[in-house]
Amino acid sequence: MKEPKVVFSDLAVADVLAQADWYELRSDYKLATRWERAVTTSLLRIVRMPRAGTPCSFKSEELREIRRLHVAGFPHLIFYRFHDHEIQVLRVLHGVRDLDRLLSE
Repeated sequence: MKEPKVVFSDLAVADVLAQADWYELRSDYKLATRWERAVTTSLLRIVRMPRAGTPCSFKSEELREIRRLHVAGFPHLIFYRFHDHEIQVLRVLHGVRDLDRLLSE
């Protein structure tokens, strides 16, 4: 079976890079590298099993089909949508942020 196409929003790319920079500044490059590997591993899991993420229960109608998957070892979530054999990675955010607001932007 053909793997789904993965599309990253500009915000998702910025989220991952900003967090890597933050970890490198606050700790060291090893933590930043571990972060990037954990995100990659989580994304590969989504590619293998697009419905692996938990469906979100946001208030907004436009956010109803979004799923989330925890980034192992970090307090972050990958938010994505799977539709027509395409995975749209929307954001990669810390779990305690105002997710409804951030995903509606």
